[in-house]
Amino acid sequence: MSTSIRVLLTDDHAVVRSGVRRLLEQHDGIEVVAEAESGEQAYRVFGECLPDVLIMDMSMPGMGGLEALRRIIARYNNAKIIIFSMHENATFATQALTSGAVGYVAKSGDAEDLVNAVRLVAAGKNYLSADMAQKIALQSMSGDDNPTQKLTAREFEIFRLLAEGKVVDEIAKLLNIGQKTVANYQTLLKQKLEVNSPVELVRLAIRHGIIEG
Repeated sequence: MSTSIRVLLTDDHAVVRSGVRRLLEQHDGIEVVAEAESGEQAYRVFGECLPDVLIMDMSMPGMGGLEALRRIIARYNNAKIIIFSMHENATFATQALTSGAVGYVAKSGDAEDLVNAVRLVAAGKNYLSADMAQKIALQSMSGDDNPTQKLTAREFEIFRLLAEGKVVDEIAKLLNIGQKTVANYQTLLKQKLEVNSPVELVRLAIRHGIIEG
């Protein structure tokens, strides 16, 4: 009996999940064993089914993909996670890989990219689509003045949530940390990113493609 690669699929859009499931299951040896629609659910379901590979969107309501990735890796340190994102921004990919993802695939890429990523990641390799690898290389070579690259995964996630207009107590609940901790991060981010107001923070996030303008 041949063993299939067992995949957990996480995306907040049902239509995306159904399209990805169809795409993957057309290929022999890949089986979607469960789906989740949020980071919180992905964390719970991962523990229930222990898939070979988790495919997860990065931008979802609630906790979000980056925080879910961090928590899953902290608990299951051999988890193989591919971030499947609409963000073609090198900063997002770098943050995901630094946080422990072993693959990053842009949703706009070739459909076969995701299938290749699943096979390679299941075999213990890393996967980065060619255009994303090129973007990361160009960003590091150009000495781009993008201050968001200097942020840790936790700082980046709080920065993203602040830029999306979330307030301190909302962020504290989402990330399951104290309000005082979030407020301290907020102060630290202002210093690190050299911004003085929420408006400047949002402008910076838009300029570097972290949120839509």
